[in-house]
Amino acid sequence: METIQLNVQGMTCGGCVKSVTSVLQKIPGVSSVEVSLEQNRATITYDPKQAAPAQFKQAVEGAGFTVV
Repeated sequence: METIQLNVQGMTCGGCVKSVTSVLQKIPGVSSVEVSLEQNRATITYDPKQAAPAQFKQAVEGAGFTVV
C-alpha cells in the first residue's frame, strides 16, 4: 500500500468533502480516503498495482474541483 496527498482547491463545505471522498473511494484499489476541508487536502491510501495518482486527479477534477 502507498499513501499520497493531493491539494484540492474549490472545496467550500462538508458536501464538497463528501463529493471528493465519494469519487475517490469508487476507484478500484483505494483502501482509504481522508479529506480535510481546512487543509484543502485529500489523503489516499491505495494499492499501486490497481490504482495510480493520475486516476485520483482525474476523478477529483471530474467532480468539479482542482488538483494543484
